[in-house]
Amino acid sequence: MSSDERVVIVGAGMAGVQTAVALREQGWGGGITLLGAERHAPYDRPPLSKAVLLGTVEDAALEVDFAALDVELLLSREAVALHPGERRVGTDLGPVPYDRLVVATGAEPVMLPGSEGVPGVYALRTLDDAVALRPVLEEKRQVVVVGAGWIGAELATVARTAGCAVTVVEAAQRPLAEVVPEVVSERMRGWYAEAGVGLLTGTAVADVEPGGVRLADGRWLAAGAVVVGIGARPATAWLAGSGVALGPDRAIVADDRLRTSVPEVYAVGDCASFPSARYGERLLVHHWDNAVQGPRVAAANLLGGDEVYDPVPYFWSEQFGRFVQYAGHHAAADTTLQRGDPDGHAWSVCWLREGTLVALLAVDRPRDLAQGRKLIERRARLDPGLAADPAVPLKAAVA
Repeated sequence: MSSDERVVIVGAGMAGVQTAVALREQGWGGGITLLGAERHAPYDRPPLSKAVLLGTVEDAALEVDFAALDVELLLSREAVALHPGERRVGTDLGPVPYDRLVVATGAEPVMLPGSEGVPGVYALRTLDDAVALRPVLEEKRQVVVVGAGWIGAELATVARTAGCAVTVVEAAQRPLAEVVPEVVSERMRGWYAEAGVGLLTGTAVADVEPGGVRLADGRWLAAGAVVVGIGARPATAWLAGSGVALGPDRAIVADDRLRTSVPEVYAVGDCASFPSARYGERLLVHHWDNAVQGPRVAAANLLGGDEVYDPVPYFWSEQFGRFVQYAGHHAAADTTLQRGDPDGHAWSVCWLREGTLVALLAVDRPRDLAQGRKLIERRARLDPGLAADPAVPLKAAVA
């Protein structure tokens, strides 16, 4: 690339901002334009379901000096189309030309059919969403949370902390049914009762109306607020007709260098999946760590490098007084090891494939997570007997 060329980054969330930072850190001296659909300066998302929602902080603005980085920041500028042949992004305020492009448009919340526009129904994805939800907590309204996944549990935790009466409704038979196996999620069921949160599993929502929800079995749950936390999907509708290949999950199908199917267009963060040689399948990771790691690789390759992106996925969640961390990907594991008392406050689960550690979930055992993450990176084999002993450090259980 020549120094008179311009990189345009679509999406001013963590992935987009980190891409701009990585380009400068790796020596790019040309133009950088960062497009953000929201009116707010770029901010971090994890605090939205915690400190921002509780009102202990007003925002979660990222501490990045865009002027010092010589990054053109265009806010309230929503991408609506991509025209690769003309090297331009169509936005609601006119076209933006580029020489190379990075797509970092993230994900958008999945809403219940018929719930959009209903008074008293909320999602939590943006800073404006968090600000809109604050009065619900301040007024201690009765809250129904739809979805017992990670975000649903965090929302229930914060609402309960604020003094709200909370009921969580989950269509699956157990919390986190699509994320962790039953041996793990059933341990977590008791957390809701301990916190005084009602949990209805195997229960679908038939309709959302002002003042509550109607369940599929006919029951009515009154609510001063209904918060929907049933997942998110890649925000890629604006790429229709562009030639950028999308998967059935609507994610951009990137390669292991984070290149898309269109030349000079890369994709990072929640909007893109990538093939993992480590796990032998394509991964779509909707977590903060992916939005930090991917941009470094995309920036390097955009500048002429040849780096492979194959991380160990990692995320954390704070819920019901516990700090939950997960590293790896356990879908193809053949052995599950439990460390610690499943009825206690601190425990871990290790997943092995042919003796090699591939994933670990730690509840208030940060040392297990720190050591386990490094062992997964090394593709270390563990002695199952030693690894199942919570008194033995994981690094001492290497076979």
